[in-house]
Amino acid sequence: MGRIFETRKATMCARWNKMSKAFTRITKDIVMAVKSGGPDVHTNPALRRQIQNARAVNMPKDKIEAAIKRAQGKDTANYEEAIYEGYGPYGVAILVVAATDNPTRTFTNVRTCFGKGGGNLGTSGSVAFGFTRMGVFRLNPEDVKDVEALELELIDHGLEEMGEGTGEKGEKLLVIRCALTAFGKMQAALEERSLAPVSAETEFIATAPTELPDDKAKEVLELVDKLEQDDDVQQVFHNLA
Repeated sequence: MGRIFETRKATMCARWNKMSKAFTRITKDIVMAVKSGGPDVHTNPALRRQIQNARAVNMPKDKIEAAIKRAQGKDTANYEEAIYEGYGPYGVAILVVAATDNPTRTFTNVRTCFGKGGGNLGTSGSVAFGFTRMGVFRLNPEDVKDVEALELELIDHGLEEMGEGTGEKGEKLLVIRCALTAFGKMQAALEERSLAPVSAETEFIATAPTELPDDKAKEVLELVDKLEQDDDVQQVFHNLA
């Protein structure tokens, strides 16, 4: 098992802004999970996963409970996933995943952000071919007694890649990737082994990373950072190595 490839992270946003954004994003994820599978964590694996993600970013318990309660209200917005594709500075491919109750607003905001950031919004399929959507689980290595044994066990549950990674604070993580269709199976396998992921999400993994010097990479990451700050944007992926 070696180090797994992960693209550069945008870290320019202030800490409190990142925390607020994380809470907003997970609240939407919780709402969508409840609306699709109900409020019972025992029968709704998607909700269990979002609660784990909420705890990983230190979202208070009362805010988690409020999000679940809010999702059951008749007046709660119905969010839908929207994916936007485009190019940043120097031709770096960028995929934006949003959860929106107003696609027109979100499209306009994303397009404006691309334009101001030196990029351009493309059409559907213009950059998606360069990414593979996968299930990605990140574990605390200290929770895993025997990494090699776990790797062998998880092959039967859809494991495609497993390796070392780092979090936003530079902490070591164990990264597990599986096919999108095996996401539920992998989540169940980790739960059976009492392994609570630091995060569990679907991500677009770049198949052909782009190398840029630091000064040019900074321009790309500034655009990524601006996109991530939009209230409707859940995730931003790129192929910048």
